[in-house]
Amino acid sequence: MTLPPSPESEALALYYLRLQETLLAQGLLRTGGGGPDTPFTDTTLARNFVRIALFDEYVTDGDFLRPQATISNLRRWTQPVRFGVEFGASVSPDQQAIDRGSVDSYASRLARITNHSISVNNANPNFHVLFLSEDDRAAAADRIRQLVPGIGTASLNAMINLPRDQLCIVVAFSEGENAGYSKAVSIIRAEHPALLRLSCIHEELAQGLGLANDSPQARPSIFNDDEEFGLLTTHDEFLLRMLYDPRLRAGMMPAEAAPIARTIARELLAATPS
Repeated sequence: MTLPPSPESEALALYYLRLQETLLAQGLLRTGGGGPDTPFTDTTLARNFVRIALFDEYVTDGDFLRPQATISNLRRWTQPVRFGVEFGASVSPDQQAIDRGSVDSYASRLARITNHSISVNNANPNFHVLFLSEDDRAAAADRIRQLVPGIGTASLNAMINLPRDQLCIVVAFSEGENAGYSKAVSIIRAEHPALLRLSCIHEELAQGLGLANDSPQARPSIFNDDEEFGLLTTHDEFLLRMLYDPRLRAGMMPAEAAPIARTIARELLAATPS
């Protein structure tokens, strides 16, 4: 049974609908993947890779995560990625079917791009995608603790206490000193209208694969807070291919990874018809 939304959730749904309309009216949330007005070179692609894949977007500040780009080692999944999709009680069966289809289709695309094992597997997931309303999320702390035993307070707070201007979030986890990811949890607001919802799926699931940071210089890209692009672009597909190229490995520091990234970027652009 779908629970009716609270006044707070209804207000958020209206806010995000108006936000989507405003962004579209400004020519933002583009879905074409790039075009003649957004050229990029192998040099800019390699630079963007370093900034996005070799920096973290947040630092832990007491019991909270604070936005601050910080240099990091390269992290990605070394084991198969299995998306599991869950819904709060506020999400209707029809909307659940749409969201499951979106995640399933995107998982197949990500697997093709990365040549890594990525699938939807609700029986044994390690990458949990939760569609939650404001009402659902307030009661989700226990479920997140079940999904990630021992989760830190800062990571849990980041998922439970989303500010209104944060559309969605993903937090990925490594075990011990292992640089390979072993778990991830993404929260996508159930109040979002269709395009913002799909945009969150595209960005958070790709970030949870290891493209952890945003960069204001990245274009055309969803890894840029300017919201110009709503869905994964050709540029971003290249970033994912670079991240999962066997010449790179989890744990590499930027000084070691950057020259290899430049080589891969040159190869990718050279093999792409102009």
